[in-house]
Amino acid sequence: MPELHLPHDGWRLSLLRAAPDTPAAIAAALPVPATVPGTVHTDLLAAGLIDEPCEGRVEATLGWIGRCAWRYEGSFPVEAAPPGERLELVCHGLDTVAVVAVDGRVLGHTRNMHRTHRFDVTGLAPGDHTLTIDFLPADEEAQRLREQLGDLPCSYTHPYNFIRKMACNFGWDWGPDLTTAGSWRPIGLHRWSVARLAAVRPQLTVEGRTGEVRIDVELDRAGDAPLRLVAEIAGRHVTTEVPAGADRARLDCTVPDVRRWWPHDLGGQDRYELTVRLLDGDTVLDTWRRSVGFRAVRLDTGTDAGGSRFSLVVNDTPVLVRGVNWIPDDPFPHRVDRDRLRRRLTQARDAGANLIRVWGGGVFGGDDLYDLCDELGLLVWQDFLFACAAYPEEPELAGEVAAEATEAVTRLMPYPSLVLWIGCNENIWAQRDWGWEPGTRGRSWGLGYYLDLLPRIVAELDPTRPYWPGSPYSGAGQHPNDPDHGTTHLWAVWNELDYEHYRDSVPRLVGEFGFQGPATYATLRDALPGEPLHPHSPALVAHQKAEHGMAKLDRSLAHHFGVPDGFDDWHFLASVNQARAIELGITHFRSHRPRCQGTVLWQLNDCWPAISWSVVDSQERRKPAWYALRRAYAPRLVTLQPRDGRPALVAVNDTATPWSATVRLTRRRLDDGAVLAERTVTVVVAPRGAAVRPLDASLSEPAAPSAELLVASAPDATRALWFFARDRELRYPRARFTATAEAVPGGYRVTVAAQTLLRDLTLLADRVDPTATVDDALLTVLPGESVAITLSTAARFDPDLLLDPSVLRCVNDRPLGGDLAGVVDGSDSTVG
Repeated sequence: MPELHLPHDGWRLSLLRAAPDTPAAIAAALPVPATVPGTVHTDLLAAGLIDEPCEGRVEATLGWIGRCAWRYEGSFPVEAAPPGERLELVCHGLDTVAVVAVDGRVLGHTRNMHRTHRFDVTGLAPGDHTLTIDFLPADEEAQRLREQLGDLPCSYTHPYNFIRKMACNFGWDWGPDLTTAGSWRPIGLHRWSVARLAAVRPQLTVEGRTGEVRIDVELDRAGDAPLRLVAEIAGRHVTTEVPAGADRARLDCTVPDVRRWWPHDLGGQDRYELTVRLLDGDTVLDTWRRSVGFRAVRLDTGTDAGGSRFSLVVNDTPVLVRGVNWIPDDPFPHRVDRDRLRRRLTQARDAGANLIRVWGGGVFGGDDLYDLCDELGLLVWQDFLFACAAYPEEPELAGEVAAEATEAVTRLMPYPSLVLWIGCNENIWAQRDWGWEPGTRGRSWGLGYYLDLLPRIVAELDPTRPYWPGSPYSGAGQHPNDPDHGTTHLWAVWNELDYEHYRDSVPRLVGEFGFQGPATYATLRDALPGEPLHPHSPALVAHQKAEHGMAKLDRSLAHHFGVPDGFDDWHFLASVNQARAIELGITHFRSHRPRCQGTVLWQLNDCWPAISWSVVDSQERRKPAWYALRRAYAPRLVTLQPRDGRPALVAVNDTATPWSATVRLTRRRLDDGAVLAERTVTVVVAPRGAAVRPLDASLSEPAAPSAELLVASAPDATRALWFFARDRELRYPRARFTATAEAVPGGYRVTVAAQTLLRDLTLLADRVDPTATVDDALLTVLPGESVAITLSTAARFDPDLLLDPSVLRCVNDRPLGGDLAGVVDGSDSTVG
């Protein structure tokens, strides 16, 4: 029989042991109704005992929750069972330190959020039974193990490296400290007789048009009878006998004329249903069914003149990675359903991304995440769950790690989108460069996991996929973050330098880099009800978790614009600054193909309303940076890049066909757009290649750097711009334009006719309608040009609201940083 999940509601939450600072009024109001899946925070929220943890400064008031012990209690019915039938209680995700009991009898203890736990409850009498799960404080257990084993370095306050729990649950430099407890995945009852399918591991390979399927099966048995396994895929059937008492078997199947699965930018996403049945005679005991795909994947780490490559090769095609990092989409992962995942992953694909990196400080995603990546054609790079800390390898944790990794590999290997396993996030680099060595001397610190345990598990269970020990990691004998080898993380730019310094290096693949910007206005307004919006207000700063994050933002703003005083200007220019940083970094790295084989931007999404590195905020609104990412990740790209101290034209072709790009290059005046020099060139770019064309002095050497720009236009690519000075040094004209707004089917259209240069013209539609989205943003419009921006919404309002100066913005719509010398006199914009 299939497993039956226990009801979502009908549970009760009570306080088992209070922390010293537990509010008396809340303690007195318990117990309250509860849910599974769920967590203490969301159950207290539903009961009206706490406010939304992600709003305002509520987070800081809820630390007591993680220091309490809690009890979840529910009931389940048991029917009379025939002789020999097994009954198991299946807990798919207990967060984290738990004692599970039925009718007061303890079934077992757990201490790993990332594992499924099964408890044998065979023999329960027919009728209703009481299930209690006592959750003990995770931080308390971590502290206990730290004291027992000895301290190890960790990047944050809590010793999360001593417990197998979502690391970012304890706070990160983009997320809140909300230490959770509860059953974050379903709980079920599983009845079975004779035997069940304990593990099914399909390995799919393909040569030419012929697919091969190898299926390794493990059984749990309640008896020793001989059994039979039958597998079906694409109309092919194979069967094998399982001898009496055997608990392992293998099936092999050849499938002719298969259609391969491809990432969305290279081909189709063909999948096949694979079914495995376990039979006792003609009786079906258990069934396993998944959609699978045929594709070949390998990791090219061969040496060349520049070091060693890090290139993903799918179906014998090198893939230029256009990736984004994925963090948990909510502090409480059970709140993220399939529809929300689809929207978020579609936002990634629509921005041009072809890869999602599931980052190692969170959780292994649910099956919906990977199934949607299969469907949408998004490659998945999956970290094992180790991040920014030294991890003990003593038996108290090593056994949990082995069980967790084995379960994860077994569960995820059917998904063709999964193409890469990575051992850890930044830990090998940290051991070398973050001052960890004194604290780990003579101790295990995780390297045995990354170089031995995890690769052994992958090699044994999932040998069709490559494994790499860490990101960053450069291979044995190299500095872990050497840009000439392996993967590289570039964080000195955000932490210490201006984003123009992305151009200082050309890594083989950039696994992390990024620049911060605020959430959209509507998201911040909703998140800070009743609070003043000011760049340094305590409420806003509470949603900035990066160390010295506001100072780093201000440093970059000062360098480019000057630091604005008011919130509106600060919010817009900080958003523009993030977008500029992302576009500059990605276009630089892409222009150096094939040496650089990809970028994985930090980060796609947010788990709460924050000032962070995300391009989509926690309320699913696209920040201006999302539009910059879409431009930078376009399959065909025209860009202007520095070469030998002057701008050069680079054309990048990520498609499978040659591209003949006819590019018009003009050097123009800023004030009136007058053409000072002009050339038309044709650049032929090979499939999946890049071509560089130096420019002559008439284009690349301005007579007045503060008053000129270079424009590169091609019919089938986004226009590229090169400004010869920073914004604060440019002699921008005061923005002059006419604008109209009108209702159209599905929303509104705003048309802008530029009389002067308009740099980074953006319609901040969420200031008028929080549900609205725009089709484009950050448009630089030359004098005499017109652009139309389409706004999608079901709401109805006065279209002229979209023309308000706080809504329709460009960089040169007012003086920058108080530096009036940089502005040319001119009349204000007009609307009509």
